[in-house]
Amino acid sequence: MSGRDDVFYQLGRLTAGGVPQRLVGVLGAVAVLVAAVVLFSVLSPLYAAGALLLVLAAATVTASVRVVQAYETAALTVFGEYRGLLDPGIHVVPPFVSHTYAFDMRTQTLDVPKQDAITRDNSPVHADAVVYVRVMDAERAFLQIEDYRNATASLAQTTLRAVIGDMELDDTLSRRDTINQRIDDQLAEPTDAWGVRIEGVEVQTVMPSQGVVSAMEQQSSAERKRRAMILEAQGERQSAIETAQGDKQAAIIRAQGKKQSQILEAQGDAVATVLRAKSAESMGERAIVERGMDALEAIGRSPSTTFVLPQELTSLVGRYGKHLTGSDVEAATESLDSLDFDDETRELLGLDDYEADFVEGERQ
Repeated sequence: MSGRDDVFYQLGRLTAGGVPQRLVGVLGAVAVLVAAVVLFSVLSPLYAAGALLLVLAAATVTASVRVVQAYETAALTVFGEYRGLLDPGIHVVPPFVSHTYAFDMRTQTLDVPKQDAITRDNSPVHADAVVYVRVMDAERAFLQIEDYRNATASLAQTTLRAVIGDMELDDTLSRRDTINQRIDDQLAEPTDAWGVRIEGVEVQTVMPSQGVVSAMEQQSSAERKRRAMILEAQGERQSAIETAQGDKQAAIIRAQGKKQSQILEAQGDAVATVLRAKSAESMGERAIVERGMDALEAIGRSPSTTFVLPQELTSLVGRYGKHLTGSDVEAATESLDSLDFDDETRELLGLDDYEADFVEGERQ
C-alpha cells in the first residue's frame, strides 16, 4: 500500500487545516441518533425525550457559536450562500446550515520544492525557494481561488523554472537578487487577483549538476594557475627592470667619476706645464743676471783703463741687487703662489670647460 492510499494519510490530509465542519455535523447527527436509540431503549419515553432535547439543545448551541481567533478572518456561508466575513471574536450563526472558513491573516511561509531547470546556455541546475505570502482580502481569497496556498506554491515553481531558464548559468549563481525580484514581479499580478500579497521571495539553493560542478572546478583551477603565472612573470620582469636600472646608475656614476678624474688630472698636468714654463723663464732671467755679473767681474780684473759699458747696465745692476738681496726669489715665489692665468692662457688650456664639467659632475 502506497503512502497516499494509507488511511492515516488521508485522515491527516482531511484534518490538516482543522476538522471540517461538515464532518463535525455528520458525526454530531450520528451521535444524536445513537444517543436517542440508547435512551429510548433504557429509559421511559418521557425521560428519553427530555434527554434527547437536552442533547439537541447542546448541539444547537455548539453549532451556533463560532470563535474567530485574533489573527484570523472567517468567511460565513448559510445554505451555501456567502454572507460576509467574521472578525476576530465570538459570533452566533444559524446552526446546522452555516459554515465558516477561517483565513490566517499573518504572513505565511510557502516552501517551493526543489526544481530541475535548464539555463539558457543548456546547463542543468537544481533550485528551490521560499515564498512569503499574506492574505490581504479574505473575501477574494475565498471566492476567487480554491486554495491560495497551493496555487501560490505551484505558480512559484513554474515561475522559478522559467526565470532560471531565461538566464545564463553564471548569472543564476551570482545574481540571486535578480532572480528573487523577477519571481516577485511575475507572482504579483495573479496573486493580487486572489487577494494575496507576495511579501518576498528568497531563492535558497541554485546547484548545478555534478558534471557542471566538476567543469567549473577545473576552470577555476586553471584560472588560478594562469593568474599565478602572470604574477610570477610580472615579478621577474620588475626584478629585471630594477636590476638594469641599478646597473645603469652604477655605470653612470663610474663614468662620471672617471670623467672627473680625467678632468682633474688634465687640469693638474696643464697647471704643472704652465708652472714649469714660468719657472724656466725665471731661471733664464737669473742666468742672464749671473752672466752679466761675471762679465762685470772680468772687466774689473782687466788691466785696461777703458771700459765699454752696455746700455742695460742700470737694469743689470738692479737685477744684481735683487739677486743679492733674494727679493727676486720671493717675487717668483709669490707669483707662483698667486698664479692667475690670463684669458688667452685659460682658453688655450681649456680651464673654463674643465671647471664647467666638474661643476656639472658634482651636481649629478
